Amino acid sequence: MFDSLSLPVLLLIFAAAAAAVWIAGVKLSNTTDVLSSRLGLGEALGGLIMLAIVTNLPEVAITASAALSGNIGVAVGNILGGIAIQTVVLVVLDVFGVRGRNPLTYQAASLVLVLEGALVIAVLAVAVMGTQLPPSLVFERVAPGGLLIAVLWVVGLLILNKARSGLPWQEEGEAPEGQKEPRGHSKGKKDDEAQSKGESTARAGAVFGAAALVTLAGGVLLERSGDAIAGDIGMSGVLFGATFLAAATSLPELSTGLTSVRLGDYKLAVSDIFGGNAFLPVLFLMASLLSGQAVLPQAQATDIYLTGLGILLTAIYLWGLVFRPRRRVLRMGVDSLAVLVLYAVGIAGLVAVSLGGG
Repeated sequence: MFDSLSLPVLLLIFAAAAAAVWIAGVKLSNTTDVLSSRLGLGEALGGLIMLAIVTNLPEVAITASAALSGNIGVAVGNILGGIAIQTVVLVVLDVFGVRGRNPLTYQAASLVLVLEGALVIAVLAVAVMGTQLPPSLVFERVAPGGLLIAVLWVVGLLILNKARSGLPWQEEGEAPEGQKEPRGHSKGKKDDEAQSKGESTARAGAVFGAAALVTLAGGVLLERSGDAIAGDIGMSGVLFGATFLAAATSLPELSTGLTSVRLGDYKLAVSDIFGGNAFLPVLFLMASLLSGQAVLPQAQATDIYLTGLGILLTAIYLWGLVFRPRRRVLRMGVDSLAVLVLYAVGIAGLVAVSLGGG
């Protein structure tokens, strides 16, 4: 159906779907915080898993739609491109959200965040290893690469859950002169605001369900219209998925991240980005289950390139969290500036790899 539509109509559908994902995604995030607070989930394992899935519902919908339609390239490009561009969201938060003279990583510095970034790098490293496995290595629609990523992610969450209760370091791994209020305090403020407006738990649950449905539907429309747009303008599905599609699905993270940063919850803003990035490769398991194929061995050069870019950008922010540079250039920390420059260079390289037949 989408292939028969004109390019202006496709662009309108894509823009409308992106707007729906943005608005519904923000509602979804806010109600998740309220429900998490009222149900006492907090940062327990169940709460972390729910949060990771909820905040990545657009990517879940896009991956499922692409896998069911056999469009594996878009699914893989969106997952790996999403990691790179969601890391760049931290640059936007640093520039437009942080107040005061110290940049984002100086105020958010915490060893727990370093561990969260290390988990992102670990699952991406396993993803690269999975691309080298034989495509025939599938049992009951499960490929070993995707399964190992999912297991590693759950184990990583268990370790992080333990780390959040305290680390055997001075100040339990929290840097001096950083965020004054405890991490996650903005969630409590959202719940307080909801209670002041008389919003019941049932109403929050209803809004959550409606926003989830809109987000899922918007994700499917983004994938279908985006694939048709890519074909019309002569762009590969991988390149479109890694850039425009990934940018559209990152809008909710951008909006909620700005809210967290402006409330002074710098650690939560960084944690949400790292947490989402660590979860995205888990979707390779879902793609394998839905398509019946080993997805990672089908990865192209562009996919592996994007994985390397995601690792590089994450590593730079880990450096920033450890060294905590105070200097700001163009209203951003030097680590954010490095990420922005390397992302621009990386996308230029991605175009070159794509044109070269990757």
